[in-house]
Formats: sequence, C-alpha cells, structure tokens
Amino acid sequence: METRIQKLLGALCSRRTAEAWIAAGRVTVNGQTAVPGQKADPDKDTILLDGRPLPARETSVCLMLHKPPGYVSTMRDTHGRPTVAELVRDCGERVFPVGRLDFQSEGLLLMTNDGELSYRLTHPAREVEKEYEVTVRGELAQAAERLAAVRTLDGGETIRPANVRPLRSGHGRAVLSVVIHEGKKRQIRRMCAQCGLRVTRLRRVREHTLTLDALPPGKWRRLTPEEVAALWDAGL
Repeated sequence: METRIQKLLGALCSRRTAEAWIAAGRVTVNGQTAVPGQKADPDKDTILLDGRPLPARETSVCLMLHKPPGYVSTMRDTHGRPTVAELVRDCGERVFPVGRLDFQSEGLLLMTNDGELSYRLTHPAREVEKEYEVTVRGELAQAAERLAAVRTLDGGETIRPANVRPLRSGHGRAVLSVVIHEGKKRQIRRMCAQCGLRVTRLRRVREHTLTLDALPPGKWRRLTPEEVAALWDAGL
C-alpha cells in the first residue's frame, strides 16, 4: 500500500527530521530523488536513505495506558523514579508516550511506536482536545468561570481559553472538567495556582475521541483499528 515517505521514515526519526532528509535529497525511490509529500509502496518500491535500504518496518502499535500518579512519562529517568515504560513492558513492542502527564497526574496516556501519529496528536496546530477532571481546594467561588478566563500563564506565556465546567462540589473542594487544546508544561496546575486553587488530583479522562472509561490504574489495552483511524483524523 502506498504511504507517504515521511511516515515510512517515522521509525527512524521525527516527521520534521524526515522532511529535512527528503528536502536534502538523501531519500530516493526507485533511483529517483524523493520529493516532499511523495508516496511509495515499501512492498513494491525501492526506498533508500543515503543509498541504503530502510530498516524492516515495525508494526504500528498504539496503546492506551491508565497512568497512576507517581510515574514519569518517559522511557527512562535519570533520578531513578518509576517510569511508564515499566507499566507496558509486557506489550511486546517498544513504544513511547504521546505527550506527557506530569509525575503526580494520572489518567489516559497514549503510547505508540508510530512517530508520525505522535507528531500529529501533539502538534499545537492540530488542536487535539484533552479533557481532565481536576479536584481543587481553595478559593472555590466561581472557580470554573475564573479558570476559563485565564489567557496568560505565569511568565507571560499566552494560552488558548479552556472550556471549564463544574462537575460536583462539597466538603471544601470542587471537581471541574477542564478541556484544553494545548500542552503547555503543567498548564492546568499553573492556571489553578493563578486563581487561588490548589490541585489535589488531576486526571486525564479523554483525548480526542478516546475515553478512559473503566480501564484500571496501571493497566493498558491496545486500541482497535477503528480507534486508531479516528486518531488519524484528529485536527482535520
């Protein structure tokens, strides 16, 4: 099946790097220099990088992990903290996180070996929705409205407005649904701090069309072909 050259190179590098290699003339298809956007069939065409065949293709794998708090969203950690790699070691493939959840945050984390899919889901221009359930304490009066009004983070970093709605409250705390389209570092925690709110729990429950549902903490499942196809449509 014909596939874009950038995707075929995805096992070796990021999409941006693949585009740079193509632009530099390092990739050929059947002896002809490849051009940006070109498609090729790896089962029929001879595709070379710097005159050498591409490594055997990996099967594209995409998992949904329910990340518990206390795990780092990287494959290894120089400080010896637990990583999400430990939770998916039995999946049979080498996968990496799509974006991040910080150390104390929990919930839906996608993991894949497909560099182009990861690029598509994390690029700011795609504006892929991510929904979080956020438990807060502090200045609770009109907390949802105040969070939705935040346009600038500490340090002057601008953000798109979040869609915020109250879910439930009581006993000095409130649970809010917060939907964002960006992935600024610790964005929701920083928004809450600006509004006098202390986050006691932050859980991602949805990314694009995928929902966490009843997947237990620390467990993972493979996405269905239909779910993966929906992710490829993200941001179109």
